[in-house]
Amino acid sequence: MHSISSIRSKIISFRKSTIIKILLAAGLLTWFWFSLPNKLFHAPTSYVIEDKDGNLLNATIAADGQWRFPYNKNVPQKFIECITTFEDKRFFKHPGVDPVAIVRAIIKNIKNKTVVQGGSTISMQVIRLSKKNNKRNTWNKIKESIQAVRLELSFSKKNILALYAGNAPFGSNIVGLDAAAWRYYGRSAEKLSWGEMAALAVLPNAPSLVHPGKNRNVLLKKRNRLLDNLLEAGRIDSTGAALAKLEPLPDEPLRLPQDAPHLLQRFIKDNKTWQQETTIKTTIDGRLQKILPVWYSNTRLF
Repeated sequence: MHSISSIRSKIISFRKSTIIKILLAAGLLTWFWFSLPNKLFHAPTSYVIEDKDGNLLNATIAADGQWRFPYNKNVPQKFIECITTFEDKRFFKHPGVDPVAIVRAIIKNIKNKTVVQGGSTISMQVIRLSKKNNKRNTWNKIKESIQAVRLELSFSKKNILALYAGNAPFGSNIVGLDAAAWRYYGRSAEKLSWGEMAALAVLPNAPSLVHPGKNRNVLLKKRNRLLDNLLEAGRIDSTGAALAKLEPLPDEPLRLPQDAPHLLQRFIKDNKTWQQETTIKTTIDGRLQKILPVWYSNTRLF
């Protein structure tokens, strides 16, 4: 009887232990799944109007004083090549966290006796950007790593790159690749050269480098090193890399196009009711829009 009672007690104890483990695992999985909010970014965006060909007609600064264009799922291939080469070479291979990069960073930092390299992936950086958390400590790194893995379960690699491109800082009050392309080079991101795209790709890592007259040599070295890495990786050829190095660095931010101002104001007014995306593609012919004011002004002289 004593033996049977002992066995029964062990079975009950085992069942309780198993149930606790199952509940604990279920709790952790539930926390893991819901650790990521439905919407990562809530910052206001600029109002943007485009012509029938997708060219920028006009735009306003966002409500928080930042030049931040609305989310754009289409990321130029040049930027993908540049940013993954510069920030996260194994981006398309890892699940959000890159153990190889972490080990490499630890070894390098120990050898230099200071932090000279981080192990953050682009996915981890998206999480950090969404939380606007600049505190770099072990606990935050662990949370970022877990949520980066969770991010990769809900978003494709291209969508993650689009989130990064749309919310990374590019110096001054410029946020996102689309706004940076127009403010620094006066054209859309897909029309940038290798030299221009490489210069923008290194900025989120150190946005202050873009300030005119400040740290220009550092920015130049970073851009050229990235171009060398792109050449080594076979992304560009030697002639393309050499020509890209001759291109000027971004300077003072440029004014954006100011065409169709009345349409922009109407769009802003109507959208306060619609509460939709703050970008709209119109049927306007952009070239004609630029010519008409000049033509009308000249005809009034006669």
